[in-house]
Amino acid sequence: MLRISGFPSLLLAFAWGFAVFLPSPSTSDEVAALGAFKNAISDDPFSRLSDWNPNDENPCKWTGVRCSSYPQSYVIFIVLSNSSLKGFLTPQLAMLHWLQELVLDNNLLIGSIPYQLSMLENLLVLDLSVNQLSGPIPPELGNLTSITKIDLHSNRFTGAIPLELGQLANLVDLRLDWNRLDGVIPGSNDSNMLASQSNTSGLCQLTHLRVANFSYNYFVGQIPSCMNYLPRSSFQGNCFSSDSSMFQSCDGECKNQVKCILRNSSDSNEASTSNYSEGRRHKKFSQPIWLLILEISTGALVLVFLITCIFTACNRCKRKRSIFSRRKIPRLKDRPAVSIDINLLKHVLKMNYQDLEAACEDFSNITGSYLHSVVYKGTLRNGLEIAVISLSITEDRWTSSHEHAFVNEVADLSRINHENAAKLLGYCQENTPFARMVVFEYASNGTLYEHINCSDGGQLSWLRRMKIAIGISSGLRYLHTELQPPLTISELSSDSVYLTEDFSPKLVDFERWNNTLSKSRMHSGHIMHGGSIDNIEDVRRSQFRNVQKNIYAFGVILLELISGKPPYSKERGGLLDWAKEYLDHPEEREKLIDPELKYFKPEDLSIICNVVSLCLESEPSKRPSMQILSAMLEDGIDITAAAVLKESSLAWAELLIAS
Repeated sequence: MLRISGFPSLLLAFAWGFAVFLPSPSTSDEVAALGAFKNAISDDPFSRLSDWNPNDENPCKWTGVRCSSYPQSYVIFIVLSNSSLKGFLTPQLAMLHWLQELVLDNNLLIGSIPYQLSMLENLLVLDLSVNQLSGPIPPELGNLTSITKIDLHSNRFTGAIPLELGQLANLVDLRLDWNRLDGVIPGSNDSNMLASQSNTSGLCQLTHLRVANFSYNYFVGQIPSCMNYLPRSSFQGNCFSSDSSMFQSCDGECKNQVKCILRNSSDSNEASTSNYSEGRRHKKFSQPIWLLILEISTGALVLVFLITCIFTACNRCKRKRSIFSRRKIPRLKDRPAVSIDINLLKHVLKMNYQDLEAACEDFSNITGSYLHSVVYKGTLRNGLEIAVISLSITEDRWTSSHEHAFVNEVADLSRINHENAAKLLGYCQENTPFARMVVFEYASNGTLYEHINCSDGGQLSWLRRMKIAIGISSGLRYLHTELQPPLTISELSSDSVYLTEDFSPKLVDFERWNNTLSKSRMHSGHIMHGGSIDNIEDVRRSQFRNVQKNIYAFGVILLELISGKPPYSKERGGLLDWAKEYLDHPEEREKLIDPELKYFKPEDLSIICNVVSLCLESEPSKRPSMQILSAMLEDGIDITAAAVLKESSLAWAELLIAS
């Protein structure tokens, strides 16, 4: 007969044996999970996922995927940095049971972090930085007990830091800067912590934490004393209770956050008083009368406070419902009119629909197609070649917020006046037939991408490539620093650099309207009520990120110029991965040179490589401005004919080609 005392041991042995024979996650599950991730990506401009074939039983050779080798092949790494992937994170990633690193930084991912990722118990690195992810940080991430690094910086996360992150005993690196997080940084000395609580709570439990950054959020209260070893810059740009302006963000936002934390603190104190009163109830005959009166008064105040909070919350919910209900009405005629300044476009040429139709051969000469626009090539009666961007939203879906965005965007683009940026010639704004168009000068020699990748490269001599590099940098310097407020190229690449007949570069932003119209539709409720689309802090953050994104893309373009290779190829993989080993070793840099080139200047190559390294700096705040980068190129590279002729006898041929 089985003794009762031995039953737990037998049960434990049975459970252990059952677990041993449980089937491990199969390769088919991993293929399904990776396939779900690919399906959630709406745009893959560099074709990084082109070899992710769901019919392939072995995903270990897919781009960005690495597997273990023993005892069985499981997916352990997914690394797809700097791929410009647009889409969202899928919960099916949780099926990658053995995954150790999920690195998706510098993409365009949206939505929230699926809480299911907390099931990745073997995950060591989670890097989702420099995306457009939003919503709160899932508290379930506190279950990632093996993780050593979490990098979520430069996103749009909101809410408080989950207390559960304090459970990550192995965490060494935590990056939460440049988000919209608020509340207090959970630690042992928070303003709302009771004296009876442990000295080590919240993030103060992370004994292995060595690197952390909470800057440029809306945190309030005090910086936990357990984090005094971190540099002060890790907390700058917040709303902490400090006299130093270094820790202060936007005044209006800080005031709102302080009010919020004071209210929460008041709730906590009143609740504590209420509990104290309840605990003393059994000793009421021995307590003084004045204390009883004080307790009753405090209780009444708490009741009034709660009623006020409930009433305020109900009113806010009603206002939100009214905003969302308005957003569902698509037609312009059903919406309240948006205030549009008609004088914004008084200095911009308004062009006739029929003239543009004739110039573009009945709009049959299509040169590009995007989400919200189509690009046509045309020739005006005076012989001038033009590029016409026609917005493809129909009249019944065109809202007052779209009109507001269109007018402001045209006015913004009309400020551009630089030889290396496409100039706005005019616009078309007609209702019969309905048309919203913008007209730019046309650079007739194709794109830089086409000359690098779709021809023999013979036309692009070293001298021409250096002139193109300096021209692009000059155009970006103008847009970023000389225009106020600055402008950026929404999707800067060699495809957005057009060349004239004499190979002068022109920066063109045909995809700008996709972002503009999507944004106006998303925020139309705010526009209708007379407010701005983004507050000042959002605009500042957005401008910083867009400028840094342009600088990074400029570094990629320079690599394409000197190597003659596209940003990605199936045989070689990513251009940056291939070039990194040569960039880091000056004696190897000549291996970056396009084999089609018969001549190059080593001094020029050194300067180009130095600029590329600065542009591709992983920390955006460490990248120099285009003003500095452009000066480095212009001061260091001599593109005059005399300088070229001194270097090589082959320069005669170079000069003839470039002339």
